Amino acid sequence: MSSLPIAAHTLFYFLLALVVLIAVHETGHFIAARKMGVKVLRFSLGFGVTLYRYQARPDATEFVIGAIPLGGYVKMVDEREGAVAESDLSYAFNRQSLYKRALIVVAGPLANLLLAFLLYWTVLVVGETGMRPVLGPVTPASLAAVAQFEEGDEIVGVDSTRTPTWSLALTTILEKLTDKGSARVEVITETGEHRERLLSASADSALHPELLHEKLGFQPRQPILPAQVGRVIAGGAAERAGLQAGDQLLSVDDTPIKNWPFWVDFVRKHPEQTLHLRYERDGVRLETVITPIAVDTTEGRVGQIGAAAHVPDAIRAAMEVEYRLAPFPALSAAWTQTIDLSGLTVRMLGRMVTGQASVENLSGPISIAQYAGQSASMGFLHFIKFLAVVSVSLGVLNLMPIPVLDGGHLFLFLLEAVKGSPVSERTQLYFQKLGVVLLVSLMLLAFFLDIKRVLA
Repeated sequence: MSSLPIAAHTLFYFLLALVVLIAVHETGHFIAARKMGVKVLRFSLGFGVTLYRYQARPDATEFVIGAIPLGGYVKMVDEREGAVAESDLSYAFNRQSLYKRALIVVAGPLANLLLAFLLYWTVLVVGETGMRPVLGPVTPASLAAVAQFEEGDEIVGVDSTRTPTWSLALTTILEKLTDKGSARVEVITETGEHRERLLSASADSALHPELLHEKLGFQPRQPILPAQVGRVIAGGAAERAGLQAGDQLLSVDDTPIKNWPFWVDFVRKHPEQTLHLRYERDGVRLETVITPIAVDTTEGRVGQIGAAAHVPDAIRAAMEVEYRLAPFPALSAAWTQTIDLSGLTVRMLGRMVTGQASVENLSGPISIAQYAGQSASMGFLHFIKFLAVVSVSLGVLNLMPIPVLDGGHLFLFLLEAVKGSPVSERTQLYFQKLGVVLLVSLMLLAFFLDIKRVLA
């Protein structure tokens, strides 16, 4: 999706995601404020030095783009934040009814949830091509082995949810196991029989959902592909070695390369070692040296070069499946995805607060940036789905009753409704200070976990 170097590619799509999500969130507040009769003084994307400013007339809203794209705000007329002209008093936020103020505050998170819904709907209508969810060898003593899954099983549904692609099947299974501790998986065996397998997760997997993928024991069936390069990832070892799509790999360190799986296994076993590679391009035999980078996995340190195999059309047709819905049915499916993910996010946050789930499930800016870059590298629709997931997370998190966040303001409104009058400014100030401490602590924890993952 991009020819940028890896670091620039990751940063670009991280910033793009931030700008889109923040713009949508603040637009929700802005539209609601205007609809409720509140005057908006400034709509800002980003903080710091102003890069761009537009104001149609002196009494109109000022639109600003700041140099630091890590947030945004909608500044409304409010007597608590400064003197207000007599002519603007009726347009002040603090003078609006309780329900109007609540609608303005809740509109930001709801805009993020609406964006997720529209993104999911777009993906479902446009459709995507994925790998058929057919199992390869099942890892012995894994959750899949205990549930009696067999090589060749094709997953067709999980808890009544249709799962036509490998990524959708795996994601749905992991979500169900994380949320409920079990998942009913419908499969079609190699002999054409319909069977139901019951997957159950142990308590430690529920506490640490990151362990589930490792313990699941699933892997997709891999065809024996020819040793031909199909795609080279920008900035990877393969690109630095001069490899291109279409190159036919012949030998490595004088050992013949029989097929692509043989080459992958050889590379994995030689991290950070210089390999002498012979290959053929357009009938001409060439040589190069390539040094796989070292990547830490659950199986230990392995080598990677940043290249994918060429998949012949006949094999691709047998492996791939297209999945799309008509516009109207896609509305229901997108709504279900958004609601399910929102509910799972709420439950996971609750479990982290109560100690029933590890805080290591938190993702900070480094992890999110990596996910943004990786999803963009996989294609436009993958990046759209990444945006949808983060948009749901942003919307749900902002609805939590944490001071400074939108949910904190809604909590104060709830107290106002109960006691019949606004909460005192002193209490609000204390509440905001507490919120700042909580948010800073949460951000530091997320940064710490990100750095720990990078250095692991």
